[in-house]
Amino acid sequence: MSTIMFKTIEASDIPALMDIYNHFVMNSTASFHTEPVTITEFTESVIHPNSRFQTFVITLDGELQGYVQVMPHKKKQAYATTGEVTIYLQPGCVGKGIGSAAIQFIETFAKEQDFHSLISTICADNKPSIHMFSKNGYTQCAHFREVGFKWGKFLDIVTYQKII
Repeated sequence: MSTIMFKTIEASDIPALMDIYNHFVMNSTASFHTEPVTITEFTESVIHPNSRFQTFVITLDGELQGYVQVMPHKKKQAYATTGEVTIYLQPGCVGKGIGSAAIQFIETFAKEQDFHSLISTICADNKPSIHMFSKNGYTQCAHFREVGFKWGKFLDIVTYQKII
């Protein structure tokens, strides 16, 4: 049986995780970046000075699969009990249960950090992510039309939420 593990991100993990993220930048609408991010940009997106917000590396049988994180939803103080969940996995990881395990792991961590609500903002074209969050109890609470523009077309985003 395969073993999925999570560990707090370390500086040595950043280049490999950035490669996963940049794959989606260049090959999908999962990210609204239109050019690869730099090591500095990526580091700033996965390392937060407040320990309530964390990024965890995901491995399957010791092999790097991606990352999951809970980060601030907004900077204003009243949003302190809401976190934004992001998951990026190696291409080809769909259907192995890694995404669902990552959601369950980050929800447990978020509860320990006194979060009340988790959200995920997803490109409406990203059916696998929508399916993954839906099957884990997240419900769509917003749909913003044509808010992104990538590869010559306007893109919608949807927001999924779960009260934990």
